[in-house]
Amino acid sequence: MAMPDTAHRYTVAEVLDFPTDGNRYEIIRGELFVTPAPRAQHQQVLTRLVHKLNTYLEPLGRLDTLVSAAADISWNDETLVQPDIFVVSPDEVSASWSTYKTLLLAVEILSPSTARADRTVKRRLYQEQNVDTYWIVDVEAQLVEVWKATDTRPEIVTDMLRWCASEADPEMSVDVGALLSTLPE
Repeated sequence: MAMPDTAHRYTVAEVLDFPTDGNRYEIIRGELFVTPAPRAQHQQVLTRLVHKLNTYLEPLGRLDTLVSAAADISWNDETLVQPDIFVVSPDEVSASWSTYKTLLLAVEILSPSTARADRTVKRRLYQEQNVDTYWIVDVEAQLVEVWKATDTRPEIVTDMLRWCASEADPEMSVDVGALLSTLPE
């Protein structure tokens, strides 16, 4: 298979027609972002976070709002992203990714190949789409950047990460040190 032309402005329809080859294809404003399969360390952090979110959301009756699999989130014809983890509004849960628009939480776990896009292009997109909370998990720096839709700078969290599914719900907390500790290189 020939490599996709990264100067071309892509549409969601074109990207969805790409063959399954182990890479993750995303587009933001028509720009194509191609990333290889994640490293083991990335997946270990993802598993730990999913466990914490499951434990928090299950008693709230919102377990089906948590997604940690490749999901095609699109807000227009030139935008298609696949957050590592996200929580969606309960009224948007369906059998089709096309209904998933209101992300209450989006999480990206940085990899060397995704850091620029996650910190700049994706962050701006998530803010434009009013994603309530965006976590950028930086394993190497042992911190989490927390962005809200209106923030101009992130909150840097190195101790206790906090989040609520809604104002009426209790707060969950995640010990960042435990989340990122003892990961193999």
